[in-house]
Parts: sequence; structure tokens; C-alpha cells
Amino acid sequence: MAMSDTDDWRAAAATAGATGEGFAARAVLIALALGFLALFLVLPLVAVFAEAFRNGVGAWWAAFQDPDGLAAIRLTLIVTAIAVPANLVFGIAAAWAITKFRFPGKSLLITLIDLPFSVSPVVSGLVWVLLFGAQGLLGPFLKANGLQIIFAVPGLVLATIFVTFPFVARELIPLMEEQGTADEEAAMTLGASGLTTFVRVTLPNIKWGLLYGVLLCNARAMGEFGAVSVVSGHVRGLTNTMPLHVEILYNEYEFVAAFAMASLLAALALVTLVLKTFLEWRYGGHLAGGRGH
Repeated sequence: MAMSDTDDWRAAAATAGATGEGFAARAVLIALALGFLALFLVLPLVAVFAEAFRNGVGAWWAAFQDPDGLAAIRLTLIVTAIAVPANLVFGIAAAWAITKFRFPGKSLLITLIDLPFSVSPVVSGLVWVLLFGAQGLLGPFLKANGLQIIFAVPGLVLATIFVTFPFVARELIPLMEEQGTADEEAAMTLGASGLTTFVRVTLPNIKWGLLYGVLLCNARAMGEFGAVSVVSGHVRGLTNTMPLHVEILYNEYEFVAAFAMASLLAALALVTLVLKTFLEWRYGGHLAGGRGH
């Protein structure tokens, strides 16, 4: 039987009494949490939209008519459209290997997956410059063959993939560990091929965790600044993504245009947050089951 609101309050009061927490202590903690969120999350977000529409909708819309602004939006979508599917494939393959097989170096692979979480995005961008830059390890070879990685779209894609590849894998690994291998083994016993087992058994079991990871990966890819700033060269209309274009506009005192572009990024982030919250609410059992490990 579902608990009523009264039962919920009674249970909460009983828990508070058992832990020695009174109503005043809980009220203070809740107020501190809400105040922190309002100060560091809500107010900056409100300020972005307020500045973006300060001169009206017409000025806001005009910021997106600029060719350089349109090029930044287009480039951001292109880079994201390449980086997210690449991380999707990698995340599934890595999670499958880590959770379904035993092999030497498994711990090292898990450590490498977590590496972008501990390395500064700027440092990761510098790594690509050292590899593919004009004076880098492979720079002379690339130049001799007419190939350009740094200060071009390939460099932006590589930098974005590096900083975002843990998201899908890190959502799937605990989820697939929780599910175990019993379903796959049963399918194999019944004569299913490896591909059929993956499509008919594994994929349906991980689909919501996979979607959750893709959402996080997509949000980070579209908003990434540090790594792409190093490898882009800040060439207007060619290698500037939306975050980089916001920086340029702000430095040139074009505040309305800068905040207009920033408001679009913020809106995309809010959409991602809404979808993320919906998945947690609707499929929380599927998503949280694996996170307990």
C-alpha cells in the first residue's frame, strides 16, 4: 500500500528523532542548501537571460543573424554530432568488455576511462598540440601530406572526444555489473549469436542508462571550452564553437550578443537537465541500481 503524505511526515519525524535532529536543524540545513543553489545557480542563470533580452527580443534574435555566430552554432553541432556517437560506441564496447570478460589490464582500462575527470581540459588540449601541432611529434608528417589537425575541425573533435568519453562508459559499467551475465549466457545457450544477444538482450537492459550517459555526454560536448580553446586557434567563422564565440563577443564588449549566445547554451543545458530529471524520475530504479556499487 502506498504511503500517504501524513505517513511520510511521520516517518521523517521518526527518523529525525532517532538521529537527534530537530525541526530547527533540518530547516537550517534546507535553507542553506536552497540559498546556495539560488546564489550560485539560479541567480547567474537569471542574469544570463536578463542580459540577453535587455534590449528586447529583436536584439537577441539579431545576434543569431551574424555569419560568425551561425558558423559557431553549426560547428558546435558538427563537433557534437561526431563526438557523441564516437563515445557511444566506445562506452558500450568498454562497458561490455569490463563487465562481461576477465582480461589482464582491466583495472588499467578503468583508470584510463576516468583519466579525463582528473586532467584539466586545457592540459588535454595541449597534449593534442604536442602530438599534431606544427612543431609536434607528428606535425612534420601531417604538413608534408597536406593534413591539418590542430586549428581545424579534426582537432576540435579529438579534444571534445577526450573530455567526454567517460560519461557513457561510466553510466553503463555499474549498471551492467549489477545485471550480471545470466541473461546473455541464457541467450547463448539457446543458440543466439553474439550480435543477436547484444541487440535482443543486452541493449534493452541498458537502454535507459545509455540514454542517460548520452545526455550527459552531449551537454558536456556542446559546452566544452578549455580543451577546444587550445586547439581551435580562435579563427572566426572556422574554428570557433559557441563557448569560444561567447568569449570573443564579450571581450569585444558586445555584451548583448555574447549573452544571447550564452542564453542558447543555457537553454540547451536546461533541456538536458529536464530530460535527465525525467529519466531519473521515470526510470530511477534502472539507473540507480548499478550506482550502488
